[in-house]
Amino acid sequence: MRVLVLRALGLGDLLTAVPALRGLRRAHPGAELVLAAPAWLADAVARIDAVDRLLPTEGLAPIDWEAVDRAAPDLAVNLHGRGPRSTELLRATRPHRLITHGAHVPWVDRQHEVVRWCRLLAQFDIACDPDDLRLPPRPATGAVVVHPGASHGARRWPAERFAEVAAALGPDVVVTGSPAEERLVREVARGGRTRTGDLAGLLDLVAGARLVVCGDTGVAHVATAYGTPSVVLFGPVSPADWGPRTPGPHAVLWRGRTGDTFADEPDPGLLDIGVDEVSAAARALLGGGPWPGSASSARAMSG
Repeated sequence: MRVLVLRALGLGDLLTAVPALRGLRRAHPGAELVLAAPAWLADAVARIDAVDRLLPTEGLAPIDWEAVDRAAPDLAVNLHGRGPRSTELLRATRPHRLITHGAHVPWVDRQHEVVRWCRLLAQFDIACDPDDLRLPPRPATGAVVVHPGASHGARRWPAERFAEVAAALGPDVVVTGSPAEERLVREVARGGRTRTGDLAGLLDLVAGARLVVCGDTGVAHVATAYGTPSVVLFGPVSPADWGPRTPGPHAVLWRGRTGDTFADEPDPGLLDIGVDEVSAAARALLGGGPWPGSASSARAMSG
């Protein structure tokens, strides 16, 4: 039996789908589970025990199922989205059975992304645990990771503020980013330690870090997956939809307002978060003490 799953999105999207992938694995223990996702995520996919094979698929491009098998998949699962295109791409592989949102399982706008996919599978009698997010531990690195990048400007806290926080947190800080973000990384590091490059190295660095400070981006989900303490800055998107779910030392900073997540400029709510607030949350987590956050933010943390 072969199960095809479509989740051709980013790093954070992949990690929020881990409980659903594990639910599929438990429901079909003898099947080969093939994940259609971008090739650059290979190092992350390899760490998910539920996935047997990565089928490189970029966004909503045709799925090259014949690279796996000439016979149709026994089951296809749409963990990509609700749009007709993702469903059409899976139908094109001629699966014997298809699980997707539709008339029988309507899309719900306001719910946590992890819960969304567990709920979908539950409608087809596939049990998932939304808190089953953890990845196997890695050796400690002792680093304090500051990750200033984000996929869209609306989620990107100003570089000069990240630089102030990095300077305040001392010599163990490593500023990280993708190769395309090297200029931003150097601007924030101000001559300090940096890391831009391979995904595997970034995953290991975050997995063993003492703390991660970042915006609402994939690295925040890496910290959640490894149980690494994190300070996560939210702007246009509610942490109730995308924030840390598992119990742990995570400080979520959010002003309670939503906005345009695809805007080019930082969200006004994100700009309301100050350097002193972020630094205080970071120091509290580094010291092992309670985070002196607001009650509303604390509720967002538990999701």
